[in-house]
Amino acid sequence: MQHTLKSSVTFQGVGLHGGKPVRMTLRPAAAGYGIWFKRTDIEIGDAMIPAIYDLVDRTPLCTRLVNAAGVSVSTVEHIMAALAGCGVHNALIELDGSEVPIMDGSSVEFVRGIMARGVRQQASPVLAYEVLKPITVEKDGARATLMPSDGLEIEFTIDFEDSAIGRQTRRMDMRNGSFARELSDSRTFCRRGDVEAMRANGLALGGTLENAVVVDGDEILTPGGLRHADEAVRHKMLDALGDLYMAGGPILGCYVGEKAGHALTNALLRALFETPGAVRPVLCTPEQAARLPGQGLIWAEIPQVA
Repeated sequence: MQHTLKSSVTFQGVGLHGGKPVRMTLRPAAAGYGIWFKRTDIEIGDAMIPAIYDLVDRTPLCTRLVNAAGVSVSTVEHIMAALAGCGVHNALIELDGSEVPIMDGSSVEFVRGIMARGVRQQASPVLAYEVLKPITVEKDGARATLMPSDGLEIEFTIDFEDSAIGRQTRRMDMRNGSFARELSDSRTFCRRGDVEAMRANGLALGGTLENAVVVDGDEILTPGGLRHADEAVRHKMLDALGDLYMAGGPILGCYVGEKAGHALTNALLRALFETPGAVRPVLCTPEQAARLPGQGLIWAEIPQVA
């Protein structure tokens, strides 16, 4: 069955790229509502933005949603991953700015906030999207594929010159609370040279060594080092889960990303829904629902972070 939050929860922080303070509140919503963002700082015009793949503006460094009125919200992937990983299907997300707060660069603070309030079951089955045949998109040496599977699996491979990251591969079945347990605390990462380039272009203005893993060759510049030896590829899997959740519901399929990013995952979703016979909506049976992210999540398994 579908789930929403038992009560509202508020987060405060700064936007990663804009660097501006933002207050974000997640509110319960009725069955069938889906996930919507509301810009509370917008007084004139349409402030509502549904979290749906065909409203994604193809920006390379984050996922940005833009409605027909041109109102946008950026860096939505980490909160979307948290909602997917906690099995929340319906929620209204209110923000007083244009960007989701970056928090510690991962999803774990969102997961802990959601689960501290708890989720409640609703009287409607989950609408999921079952992948029926393989779909692949490629660009500039990167590839993303969706293929049939009875649940949601994510496999990712990255390869960076910096030996602090190097080549990493990981594959996970996303059922039984595995997102919260294995991926939710993995932080966004970048190379030192990328930080300088982004700031020169007016981006990453809210980025610090406290909300991102920064590497330089074989060095980890972030105090305390890594939370996982393969934290980088785990974070890419976190991003993929958040981006895939903008299908409009959970995906039943296996996602394979090779050097992929936000734009390529969005292109994959567009290709999936544009290809005849590639996907179908299904009302989940209890057996199918048990294989979705968020099912079987136990509070004690959510990582503790400083």
